[in-house]
Amino acid sequence: MADFTGKAPGTWGLHVPGTAANLTGGGRTIALTFDCCGGPGGNGVDQELIDTLQRTGTRATFFLNFRWIQANPGVAKSLAENPLFEIGNHGTKHIPLSVCGRSAYGIQGTASAAEVYDEVMVNQAALHRLTGKPARYFRPGTAYLDEVSAAIVRELGLIPVSFSINGDGGATYPAPVVFGEVAAAKPGDIIIAHANQPGGGTAAGVAQALTALQAAGLRPGRLNLK
Repeated sequence: MADFTGKAPGTWGLHVPGTAANLTGGGRTIALTFDCCGGPGGNGVDQELIDTLQRTGTRATFFLNFRWIQANPGVAKSLAENPLFEIGNHGTKHIPLSVCGRSAYGIQGTASAAEVYDEVMVNQAALHRLTGKPARYFRPGTAYLDEVSAAIVRELGLIPVSFSINGDGGATYPAPVVFGEVAAAKPGDIIIAHANQPGGGTAAGVAQALTALQAAGLRPGRLNLK
């Protein structure tokens, strides 16, 4: 942390230097990513969504928050053991990643390089226990971060992941809107949605969009990032 303490960030947001928002490598692959945010109002399990992905053989990445894992240990274990799914790190407290206390959507972020380390690595240890291997990708709570925090994440051996399509608007979109957003994907897009809000329109919208994606020759695959 001595290498980063005192460094002042120049950018803040969803897309900062050091983050990945699109797949690399070409082809007609897209990435479906689902956040499991945890905490009050965020510990739900969208089993309909998970079942749809399983039934259709659809690859996806689930970004698990530490609090969500604690609330749903059995589901977390099932996701980790499913060969269709990859598990990413969604932080410990589900807060923005900042070295100077920036906020996003009214949520106070980390305030120092040391707090960034804890937000990443406490959950990284939990995910290692869950999966038996280190997570490769990190998405902060709210997906907001600064470029110093992004550099810290990379120094810790993970790649900060943003997105190019907001599939469910933080689990607020109704199913027809989710369908429209996800079905509009182009090769290389990373889609963000949520798997912790079973009462929303995500599951139904994604189910409809999978048919449209297949018709367009697009294949949901694993994250392939540098």
